[in-house]
Parts: sequence; structure tokens; C-alpha cells
Amino acid sequence: MGNKERKAMMVLDKLKALYPEAKCELEHSNNFELLVATILSAQSTDRKVNKITKKLFNKYKGPREFLSLPNEELENEIKEIGLYRNKSKHILAMCEKLIKNFEGQVPNNFHDLISLPGVGRKTANVVLSNGFGVPAIAVDTHVFRVSNRIGIAKSDKVEEVEKQLMDAIPKNMWSLSHHLLIWHGRRICHA
Repeated sequence: MGNKERKAMMVLDKLKALYPEAKCELEHSNNFELLVATILSAQSTDRKVNKITKKLFNKYKGPREFLSLPNEELENEIKEIGLYRNKSKHILAMCEKLIKNFEGQVPNNFHDLISLPGVGRKTANVVLSNGFGVPAIAVDTHVFRVSNRIGIAKSDKVEEVEKQLMDAIPKNMWSLSHHLLIWHGRRICHA
């Protein structure tokens, strides 16, 4: 184990002690809900997303139900969230592709996930990690900021930070590390 790996493990051990309950804070009951909630979470808080999705998921259970909504109606349902117009279009297009290409099921691999409208690296990694138990590190604004500040990554490029974290952290710790860094960024290590 090199210096970078030792430093990462030392930091993660301290964060585990600080946040023993660290986990995904997006409320969901299945992978489709997790995917929608994660798309909605861009440029928004999980608290706001959870407030919106609590009502949304009670009305619309899956991609077919979402597609019964006109775009304007979905926009109205999510308008409290930033970028709601784009997110509405992406969610409906994503639902269409899920039905057309994946029999209405959320795919369980990175390549297929990022082929969905509105799904980038971060969203795919969140779904893989939290929905399918696949080791992944989703680099959001908190993970990016905290990992650079504490020195376990050093880059101004999100994808490079993801690669550096994957190199410094054992694979079996990726998903937990992602949550620990997010929790620290939300609670203490602010912008």
C-alpha cells in the first residue's frame, strides 16, 4: 500500500467514526425511483428531491405511468427543483428508452445506464452502487471538493478525480467512501 492509499484509508477511517450511518439520502423503494431521484438531484438538495418524489412516486410508479404525463404536467410536478424543464424532458425520454430498449427495467451496467437520456457518470454510479450493490464512486460536487481539499485526489476534472479515488481506495470501500465524502461535504466541509 502506497502513501496515497494509506492516507485515503486513514481519512476514511476517521470519516467512518464521524458518520457511522452514512448512506444514500435519496428516498426510493426501487431502482427506477432511485434513477429518477438521482436525475432530479443535480443542482438540488436531497431534502428538496425527497419532498418532491414522495408525492411523485405515490402517483406514478414506473416508466409507463410517467409516460402517461404530458411534459408540462411533469414540469409542474417538479417545478420546485432547479432545471426542472430539462429534467422533465430527460425523465420522459429516459422512460421511453427504458421501455423500448430494456423492457421497462433499469439496466445494471454502466454502459447501458449512460445511454439513457439525462444519465451521466455520476447518476450511473449512484444507481449502480445504491441500486445494484456494484462498487462505484459517484463524484458529485461534495466528493469533488472534499477529496481535493483533503488531498486524496488532486484534479480540476471530475473524471480524473473519480479515477484517482478508485486508485487510492480499495474497491470494496468505493461505495461507502462515496457516502462518507458526501456526508462530510454536506455537514462540515462546505464550499
